[in-house]
Amino acid sequence: MNGLILFAAFIFILWIGSSIFIPLLIATFLWYLINATATYYRKLFPICEKKCPRHTAYNILSNVLAVLTFIGLIYVFATRVRPMFSELMLALPDIQVSLNNLWNYISNTFGLDVNAIALPNITTIVSSIGASVARIATSTGMIIVYMIFMFIEQGTFHDKLLHLFPNKAQNKKMQYIFHSIDTNMKKYLFMKTWLSAATGLISYFWMYMLGLQFAGVWAFAIFILSYIPTIGAILGCTMPILFAAIMGATLNQVVLISLGLIGLQIIFGNILEPKLTGKTLNLSTLAILINLVFWGLIWGVAGMFFSVPLLVAVFIITAQFDSTRWIAILLSADGKIPNKDE
Repeated sequence: MNGLILFAAFIFILWIGSSIFIPLLIATFLWYLINATATYYRKLFPICEKKCPRHTAYNILSNVLAVLTFIGLIYVFATRVRPMFSELMLALPDIQVSLNNLWNYISNTFGLDVNAIALPNITTIVSSIGASVARIATSTGMIIVYMIFMFIEQGTFHDKLLHLFPNKAQNKKMQYIFHSIDTNMKKYLFMKTWLSAATGLISYFWMYMLGLQFAGVWAFAIFILSYIPTIGAILGCTMPILFAAIMGATLNQVVLISLGLIGLQIIFGNILEPKLTGKTLNLSTLAILINLVFWGLIWGVAGMFFSVPLLVAVFIITAQFDSTRWIAILLSADGKIPNKDE
């Protein structure tokens, strides 16, 4: 009974404190991603990495290059993609009319007795999503502050761990846990980000060549939604395909767009991603979906976005203690979990 009360209290704290926890998660996500990118920059120059000790100008240079990479990506979004979002918002009423007309045509053709009024209001849905994104955007200052202090203090994490766990055996175990989380998170976030970016970029060129309007918007949506397991891929493909059908694209265009986008999701999501992150993410598909729904109910889209990284952390931590190893086994894809004695 006490356990249920504590769990309910924990859920309530997560829900009520979303304005604090979500910016912190975003800052941690970006901090990990920048560090992971810096690590891969260092791998481009292995000779320099061997000759230069830690915390030298070489490390600073790799971090600066990683930060500049993300600033460049933000600049591309602000100058290329964001204007397309503004144009899409202006076109929403026309899209709704086209959707109603298409539904009336389908209803009349197949004898369906469903009024177009029952269709979802696209403007309302997009406005709701926009409001959620706007709430996150208002926390930009807090996110930047969190990130700055994370970068300042990351060099002291090892020393703090020594003082927190002075016992040698316990300290070794905690170092293993934190190192596993750090390594797996960096690998997952780096690979996932660049695979998602590649999927979005190729999708953009495919849709652009086929003449689909707002190709940049749909490509950016595919990139972001790729972080959400299963459902994200479905939504990422459905939106541009449905848009093409609504706006009167030819049957050939709709078919080609569908084949291209679904094919890319299969190649990147079902073939390349498991090969690149499969050893890191030995997680049950059912556990991922349940986790997705859980965090989605608590934190909405932001919770769905961070559901897998949070699950990876839980999986690694629970595998290290006898009392919680059963949780890690249930979360795993095949029952194989990290050896806690390693």
